[in-house]
Amino acid sequence: MPRKIIIVGDPGIDTSFAIALALHDPDLDVVGLLPCAGNVSAEQATQNVHILTDVLDPRKWPRVASAVPVQYEIDGTTSHGTMGLGDLNLSVSTRNPPPPADKVLIELVREHAREVSIVCLGPLTTLAHALNRDRDWPKLVERVVIIGGVHREPGNAGPVSEFHFYLDPDAAKAVLAAELHPLLIPLDVTRKLILSPTEVFDLPNPTSKTCSFLSQILPFALRASMNLYGIEGLHLKDVLGIAAVAVPGSITMHKRYVEIETKGEFTRGMCVVDERRNAGGPPNVDLATNANVGEIRQYIDRILRQAA
Repeated sequence: MPRKIIIVGDPGIDTSFAIALALHDPDLDVVGLLPCAGNVSAEQATQNVHILTDVLDPRKWPRVASAVPVQYEIDGTTSHGTMGLGDLNLSVSTRNPPPPADKVLIELVREHAREVSIVCLGPLTTLAHALNRDRDWPKLVERVVIIGGVHREPGNAGPVSEFHFYLDPDAAKAVLAAELHPLLIPLDVTRKLILSPTEVFDLPNPTSKTCSFLSQILPFALRASMNLYGIEGLHLKDVLGIAAVAVPGSITMHKRYVEIETKGEFTRGMCVVDERRNAGGPPNVDLATNANVGEIRQYIDRILRQAA
């Protein structure tokens, strides 16, 4: 039976790649695709979710929502383009705005109690708002996977801060304190999965709608990555969130107690991993420390080859 998941994400380019994999994986049932601000504005994220479901046209369409209306101090448009999908300028018409993502999240969790995992590929604002609405839904979730934080590597939004946690450190702090015991996948691990320039321009099954779409948005991210980070390739960070559910055992993890710095001038969003024997509290996350990149690459190839 396919594993049910709810994806919460800020649909930029690597997020769209991850969503495409999830929507075409026959072993996953994406019951919710919930937008959040981050790489793009809340309004654009909502639009992009509709664009992705329309363009990718999965076998089963997930329930969608409107992103929580929030404005952050920075965004990711330099890496993802003004609309989040590189050079593409697409739009879809929606007659009535869907309900807010935090409300839909709670409804889906209760509808699929104890059999759904949440994969968060953006800031944790939506999850924090859902906690404010209903403190009990965490008891009904099978698993929560979070792409966020950085452990021992430099940050990408500050010296020690990862983009998602930097945008809303208070939300990150609240979610880690909510006894969800999530799998936390930091930059240390997500940076291990890199798509080379050759791979960007030579996707499997190039005549499929999915690979055709990805081939139009990936070059923008590749150019931005080379300019911003000086690497010959493109990090597929958010794909690790999907792989954590779709490829069991592909992520190595250790139980740790983690806190989030919320106010430091240079450390806002810092992921503080307490590795003392007598830590500040019992473990509250499964902290990812490595990934089987070869196995995940095989998964990507398999799904893209069979995608419509």
